[in-house]
Amino acid sequence: MGTVLIAEGLTLMGIGMLIVFSFLLLLVVLLRAMSALAARFAPAETPAVISPAPELDNYELIVVISAAIARYRAGQCHRLSSHCQ
Repeated sequence: MGTVLIAEGLTLMGIGMLIVFSFLLLLVVLLRAMSALAARFAPAETPAVISPAPELDNYELIVVISAAIARYRAGQCHRLSSHCQ
């Protein structure tokens, strides 16, 4: 009786593994087919033209960075009053 139950359990396990493997194989095949169809019917990509950013002179850049640092430090002093100078 015990060997019959083990045999049935192994059979059931094999059938379950076969079903899962078949489903995953079908999923892979369908995804590859969809990918091929999308590549076939999708329009060709055109390279994006990147416009150069306007250049700032050094003085303007220094002013902007200094203002950002000052604002950051001012925000820290409000949060951590023991570290303010």
